[in-house]
Amino acid sequence: MSALADKVIAACREIAGFSEEPGRTTRTFLSPPMREVHRVLGGWMQLAGMRTWIDAAGNLRGIRTGYGPRLAIGSHLDTVPNAGPFDGILGVVLGIALAELTGGVPIEVIGFSDEEGVRFGVPFIGSRAVVGTLDEATLGRGIGDAIRAYGLDPAEIPAARIECSAYLEFHIEQGPVLDDLGLPLGIVEGIVGQSRATLTFQGQANHAGTTPLRLRRDALAAAAEWISRVECLGLSDAQLRATVGSIHCEPNAGNVIPGMVRVSLDVRHASDDRRHRAVRALVDEANEIGARRGVAVQVEHGLDQPATPMDAALTARLARAVAAAGYTSHVMMSGAGHDAMILAPMIASAMLFLRSPGGLSHHPDESVRPEDVDAALETGLRFIRNV
Repeated sequence: MSALADKVIAACREIAGFSEEPGRTTRTFLSPPMREVHRVLGGWMQLAGMRTWIDAAGNLRGIRTGYGPRLAIGSHLDTVPNAGPFDGILGVVLGIALAELTGGVPIEVIGFSDEEGVRFGVPFIGSRAVVGTLDEATLGRGIGDAIRAYGLDPAEIPAARIECSAYLEFHIEQGPVLDDLGLPLGIVEGIVGQSRATLTFQGQANHAGTTPLRLRRDALAAAAEWISRVECLGLSDAQLRATVGSIHCEPNAGNVIPGMVRVSLDVRHASDDRRHRAVRALVDEANEIGARRGVAVQVEHGLDQPATPMDAALTARLARAVAAAGYTSHVMMSGAGHDAMILAPMIASAMLFLRSPGGLSHHPDESVRPEDVDAALETGLRFIRNV
């Protein structure tokens, strides 16, 4: 299948050029370059014998009817800013390639319009629509206007609900585990839960040269001490991921004591109880530091996404397909969120990772090996025949 693997990789690299930014791959929810993505992938779907359309949430759909239950294969078409060429899109292209290989098998391939949540700060717009959880409040955050601007009608979103017996998602691992083990594929048994929050440390801005350190209410010093506690807690549990990825400081001048600092918090764990306890502990730490330093702390909780297991029976079939294709069946958790976590509570779902060379993802140098794409195609073909 090496020629087909080369075709899959070439298609992903071609689509990386459909971008909002020259020289960088940035493609957000229903932005103008998404039309070219729909055109190119929709054309390939039609050549594979599929009927194609864009649903009211902007998802690219390709469907081929036939005898028996229908399998859906999908992933997302949007990217983070300055992205690599394979995150999300590889899963869609692999789905089309497998549809081409499997003849009259009933199959649906979905390119979800938004998983990353970059444009509106709301992730999983496309997959929420296909399972019926994209509500009016979410659409009112500007998403409905963007849908109308693209020439679609938000009122028709209920018709985007999917009808299938099972869902399969291919995705690059976005981490170093498979590369470290020297394995091409990983079978995802579940996706960790995620908590996100924003913490604001409110102190007092003052002159850096005239205010003694013991009399300061330094918001940045308080935030820095707390950030070190976040790292310490993360290091205390090998399965816990605790990250501060964004800092906003005011007035952000070299000769002024910072008066306000706003930071993000991202906590992930396979155990929802352990994740929630970690968040509570970190909020308590922030309040303790703030009280000692004379800095007020405000916490705004955001995403609280529970851990999502994949379907056990479907995952076992995927493991058998990997083994039958001649590869090691390595089972692992996903530390990143994926569209599969939105579909899994309602549709039997399975997920297969492809190795990320160097562990790189969300980066322009993100890559995939042709032999790993071959492994995924061979596994997917056996899985489809079995299902």
